[in-house]
Parts: sequence; C-alpha cells; structure tokens
Amino acid sequence: MSRNILYLLVGALAVAVLFLGYQYYQESQTEGLEIEINGSGLSIEAD
Repeated sequence: MSRNILYLLVGALAVAVLFLGYQYYQESQTEGLEIEINGSGLSIEAD
C-alpha cells in the first residue's frame, strides 16, 4: 500500500474520531429544561 494512501486513511480516521467526539459532547450538553408549546397546551420537561 502506498504511503500516501496510509496517511489519507489515518487522517480520515482522525477526522471521524473528532467528529464523533464532538457529536457526543453536544448530546451530553443538551440535558436540562425543555419547554414545548403545541396544540395540546404547554409541556415542560426536566432531564
């Protein structure tokens, strides 16, 4: 396998790990108070 392809694969893997880590971080930050107003009234949920 060419060295350039190996570097490309390692770079793509690093980007994927960073992306998934960022997604997990964003998911963990969304906990809290959720207020929803719809046709059936007001809904308040706390996580």
